[in-house]
Amino acid sequence: MGVRQAAPSARRIGISFLISSVFPCNCLVYQLTRLPNGLRLVTATLPQMASVSVGVWVGVGGRYEPAPLNGVSHFIEHMLFKGTRCRSAAEISRAVEGLGGQLNAFTDEEYTCFHARAHHAHLPVLLDVLADMLLESVFAPGEITKERTVIKEELAMYLDQPHTHVQELLNELMWPDHPLGRPLTGTPRSLDRIGRRQMLDFLGANYVAANTVLVVAGPVEHAGVLKAVKPLARRFRSGAAPVFPPVVKRQAAPALRLLPKRAEQTQLALGIRACSRHDRGRYPLRLLNVILGENMSSRLFQVVREDQGLAYSIHSGVTHFDDTGALVVSAGVETRTLERSLKLVMRELRRLTERAPTKAEFQRARDYAIGQLELSLESTENHMMWIGEQVLAYGRVRPLTEVREMMGRVRLDELPLLAREHFRPERMSLALIGPLKHGGRFQRLLAA
Repeated sequence: MGVRQAAPSARRIGISFLISSVFPCNCLVYQLTRLPNGLRLVTATLPQMASVSVGVWVGVGGRYEPAPLNGVSHFIEHMLFKGTRCRSAAEISRAVEGLGGQLNAFTDEEYTCFHARAHHAHLPVLLDVLADMLLESVFAPGEITKERTVIKEELAMYLDQPHTHVQELLNELMWPDHPLGRPLTGTPRSLDRIGRRQMLDFLGANYVAANTVLVVAGPVEHAGVLKAVKPLARRFRSGAAPVFPPVVKRQAAPALRLLPKRAEQTQLALGIRACSRHDRGRYPLRLLNVILGENMSSRLFQVVREDQGLAYSIHSGVTHFDDTGALVVSAGVETRTLERSLKLVMRELRRLTERAPTKAEFQRARDYAIGQLELSLESTENHMMWIGEQVLAYGRVRPLTEVREMMGRVRLDELPLLAREHFRPERMSLALIGPLKHGGRFQRLLAA
C-alpha cells in the first residue's frame, strides 16, 4: 500500500469503443465499455502474456479532501485491506498471494488505485477480491484505531527521510492553502479527527460508479471480462463524480522554505510551476525535462555530478495535474557546496532559455522519451497503470502512435520559448532541509 477529475466523456451508455495500436511483434487492442450505471471497463488484450493485471481506479485523491479530513483518501485505502463481510484481513491477502499473485494499492493527488496481478487463469478471483474490498469492507472500529497508528508511523518514516520530507515542504510552498500543498498521508492532527463516520461518508460520496474505472490487462477477451464484471458493476453506488478546488496562482516572486536540521547533507527541491496535462506544452516540456535532468545523459547530471562531483544524485521530473503542473529539480549536496550547486542548476536553466539544444541532443531526448514509454508497457501491470491514468485523465486511452506523433510535432525552436515562459523567478520555489540558519542568499539566487 502506498502514497502516490475524471475528464468528461462523450461516450454514450452501453456502447463499446475500440481503440487499436500496433506495437512491434504484436497487436495491442484497447476496448472500453461504459456500463449503464456509469462504471467504465477497459481491457487491453495481450495474448502473449501469462499474467493478468486488474486495477480498480477511483477518480478521487488528496486534492479532493477538505482540510479537516486531510489524509482520508489514504486512510480509506488502508482500511479496504482490513476486512470485509466475507474475508478477514489475512484472508484478503491469502486469496491473492496464495495463488502466487500480488495485491496492492496507492493514493495520489487525483486518483486512488487498488490493483492485483496473477496468472490469467485466476482472473475471477482477482475480480472478486477487489470488488469485495471496495464494496463490502466493514471499517471495524478496532481496526481503524490500529491503522491510524500504522499511518502515523508511515508519516514519521517519511519525515525521517530528508529527500522525501523536502518534497512535502516544496508542495506546501508551491500550493499554499490548497489541498495540493498538503501531505497525502495527512497529519497527526487530521488523522485523529478522521473516524469511521467520516470515512464512510467520504467513501459514499466519492467511490461511485461514475467515478470508477475497472482495467484488465492480459490474455483476455473484452466480451468475457464484461460478462464477469456486469454482476459486480450493479453493486457499485450511483452518484455524481466529485470536483476539486482549482489552483489559484498568486505567486509574484521566488519563494523559499528552510527547515534547519542536523544532517550530513542539505536536501534541496527546486519547484517550477508548469502546465496542466491538457496543455499541448506538456510534450515540449517532457523533452525539455529529459535534456535538463531526467537521466544520466542530462545536463544537470553531467555538470553537477560528473564534471563537478557535487552530488551523488541529482535529477528533475515533471508532474501534471488537471489544471496545473510542476517541474522539480532534486538533489542532496554537502552544505558547504550548496550555493555552488544551486548556481550551476540556475545556470543550466538559464542556458535553456537562451538558445535551443543541438539537433542531436534534441533527437536523443525524443528517442529517450518515446523509448521509455515503450519499455514501460512491457508488463501487464504497467499497461493497467497506463490505461487507468489515461481514462481518468482524458476519458480515453491514447494509443502510443498518438503520443509518438505529438512528440514528433515538437519543434526544436519551441524549447527555448517554453523555457523562457516557465523558468522565471515568479514561478520558482525552493525547499531546503539541512544544517542551515538562514536561506536569504539562496532565495536571491532564484531572482538573479
